[in-house]
Amino acid sequence: MGIFFFSLHHDLSKYGPKEFWRSAKYYKGTYSPVYAERMENDYFSSICQHHTRKNPHHWEYWTDYFGGRILAKTMPYKWALEYVCDVLSASKTYDPKNFSGEKAYEYFMARKSHYYMTEASKEFISWCLKTYAESGFKGLKKKNTKAKYIEITSRLSAIEVYEALKIDGEMPPLKKER
Repeated sequence: MGIFFFSLHHDLSKYGPKEFWRSAKYYKGTYSPVYAERMENDYFSSICQHHTRKNPHHWEYWTDYFGGRILAKTMPYKWALEYVCDVLSASKTYDPKNFSGEKAYEYFMARKSHYYMTEASKEFISWCLKTYAESGFKGLKKKNTKAKYIEITSRLSAIEVYEALKIDGEMPPLKKER
């Protein structure tokens, strides 16, 4: 996707003491330690707080809270691409036997309505994941992805303001593992 050398520093915060030891404590192997920490700590995850604020390839990094509202900024090109790689990687890591580009695309599509992302970020990431599902990395050459990013971001707002929380469905039951 044209970000190989840039991505070498991907998620280095995971190896720092603030994330590493907590992630090791909550590691399950089939899903993120963030989820396990949330279930044990009344839905709050210090791993997630630290990780998403230190790594700009997470959509949460591009959100702000101001005047009782959540503001979202469109993810810059290189960070949006790294997010796509992150979704693909997590899909393969947590379910290697059933991994497919379609599964990664479906994962994102099922959750994107809950994310405080701009429509531009959602559309670009959706396009990348759908393109990967259809043609693998061949369809995600820098020339193609850059042109699509420019096309999408030129017609959609760079900042979006969310006046209300997006609440849909029930919270999963807490699992106190002691």
